[in-house]
Amino acid sequence: MRYLAPAFLLAALAAAGCSQPVDLKQALQMTDVVLGYHDAGIVDGKNKVVPSISFRLKNSTSQSIRPLSLNVLFKKLPVAGTAVPPGSPTEENWDEKFIQSVRFDGNETAPIVVRAEAGFTGDPPQSRADILKHRLFQDVRVRVMARSSASNWVEIGTFDVPRTLLAQ
Repeated sequence: MRYLAPAFLLAALAAAGCSQPVDLKQALQMTDVVLGYHDAGIVDGKNKVVPSISFRLKNSTSQSIRPLSLNVLFKKLPVAGTAVPPGSPTEENWDEKFIQSVRFDGNETAPIVVRAEAGFTGDPPQSRADILKHRLFQDVRVRVMARSSASNWVEIGTFDVPRTLLAQ
């Protein structure tokens, strides 16, 4: 009888560890998404803007999604009007940000703000707004990937960053 309680506890823990993995694509919803370019100030004497995304994550299930990691990928798109040869990638890897641990307060996160380090610069008197209008400016796409525990990375959102300056 003494050994029955530890054996029962061990069986209960094993059963809990074998629960179905959470389908992150279905469970997570991105809300309050804001995209644009952040004024990164003056770097090496040049005005700089960087792509930025902010959002909240909502867990639409009753299952716990802990631990949750994010990988936010910033991809440059070809300059408008440039022909892309067949079979060539249409996106260029540019920058990425890894968030190791995302915390939920209930079923939602606080706003998550992610900005690329890589950005676009212009010599004064070129303003930040002028940078976004330059003929060689390359648009940026953001891909948000999520992973819980040892699961595979799952894309939960893809967005093209509009050519707008975000308010400070």
